[in-house]
Amino acid sequence: MAALLMAGCHAGPKPDADSAASSAVKTYKLHGKIVSTNASKSEVTVNHEAIPGFMDAMTMPYRVKDANILSELHPGDVVSADLLVSPSPDEDVVLDHIVVIGQSRPDYRPTVSYHVPALGDRVPDFKLRNQDGQTISLDQFRGKEVLITFIYTRCPLPTFCPHVTRNFASIHRRLAADPVLFKKTQLLCVSFDPENDTPERLRAYGAQYIGSDAREAFSHFSFGVPDKQALDKMAQWFDVGLTHEADSTITHTLSTTLIGADGKVIRFYSGNDWTVDQVLSDLKLSAAKA
Repeated sequence: MAALLMAGCHAGPKPDADSAASSAVKTYKLHGKIVSTNASKSEVTVNHEAIPGFMDAMTMPYRVKDANILSELHPGDVVSADLLVSPSPDEDVVLDHIVVIGQSRPDYRPTVSYHVPALGDRVPDFKLRNQDGQTISLDQFRGKEVLITFIYTRCPLPTFCPHVTRNFASIHRRLAADPVLFKKTQLLCVSFDPENDTPERLRAYGAQYIGSDAREAFSHFSFGVPDKQALDKMAQWFDVGLTHEADSTITHTLSTTLIGADGKVIRFYSGNDWTVDQVLSDLKLSAAKA
């Protein structure tokens, strides 16, 4: 059972030169074991595996984006995390979206247990309300390769929900250029903000990326939101950590999953470092095997 510790969307100042630079932050996936924590410095020391394209295996301290998570980490815990690397040499390398995948203390139990989608996992039949106000379910897409991600329309950070939705829109356009593959696939953006993301709001948000608000425009690229009870279960199954902040924003992690035509997980993409080309390649390969 994985304990998810997260940092995500927060409201902030209007974009300027600094925020433009932050949008160029690169995200790498880190896997390793906790050596120690230092709350006074907001640091955690990790003995980690090599990070392809960035650095060799080593043990070193990293600043964590959310210092509150340090109390939840223990020496010996096996973790995965996003390593955020700024283009500026003056900025710290930061750890975010830390997931404990192996606990060193068997007596410790997190308040919420998260499931990380893995190859072959059968996806439950979650139900949602779509941009037309209609009830839809994941099972209705059986027979198609389904790419699903999680967003909320008020997300203020360009490298979070807007970035992922833009990637989905790009995938949608490129799939449309291949009619055979287009018929075999379905894209779905799921909101985790049922209080604010009404069908009308989802339609308006989706139209910005699709380029049309016509009903048929959403037939291949849909938007939906579960009710509160279903949301909690869905977020935990898809490894989406959520915290509602006092300023009404939502701190969250990023989660994208490719589900095969048989309703089982093909691949899970955490964070925002996956590319359109990468996902299209996985989609084509999975569809060819279906």
